[in-house]
Amino acid sequence: MRIKICGMRRQDDVDAAARLGVDAVGFIFHPASPRACPPEAAAALSSPGLARVGVFVEQKEEEIARIMALAHLDVAQLHGGQDTAACARRLGAERLWRVIWPQRYGNGAALQALLDAQAPYCAAFLLDAGTGGGGSGCVLDWAALQGLRWPRPWWLAGGLGPDNVAAALTLCRPDGLDVNSGVEDAPGRKNREKMAAVMRAVRRATALPSREDI
Repeated sequence: MRIKICGMRRQDDVDAAARLGVDAVGFIFHPASPRACPPEAAAALSSPGLARVGVFVEQKEEEIARIMALAHLDVAQLHGGQDTAACARRLGAERLWRVIWPQRYGNGAALQALLDAQAPYCAAFLLDAGTGGGGSGCVLDWAALQGLRWPRPWWLAGGLGPDNVAAALTLCRPDGLDVNSGVEDAPGRKNREKMAAVMRAVRRATALPSREDI
């Protein structure tokens, strides 16, 4: 089980995530987001040992490549209308996560068809709540995800926090959890105790020791 804390803007928050055993941190490169982080600011945030993920909404593949190099990113999370195949040709499929909003699709068959069609062009999927955007605090209908076949590892996002991550793991069995607003005091200001509570809940649900218990 892997954990990503998204919407990072402050070095103290990145440091706290690293101490707690988080696997990845996310930086949002969408100016309209209250958690937006300029590429130069993201580059200045040190994160040894953590995967660095960039969230891209409007940028196309050339701009994504430029920002990835500038901000020292490992992964591009495609959160907009990008052509996944074109991004894979430019960046490499192994560096792409494709965001999908299940609520856009009327049935499981349509969602399954999309997963199968996109799988050759990305390393993982991230399923978010709503029909677009992100960071809304809304929660997916987790039960609706049961029965899907996953051609790639997948991350669950959408309204996750200390009070519901264990239930999400039990119902969905994702490969990773993407947490954002559920561990904040305000947009872009993470709360260490909430992050720690998420990690404890995940460790209990997966029968792994918490970093705080080692």
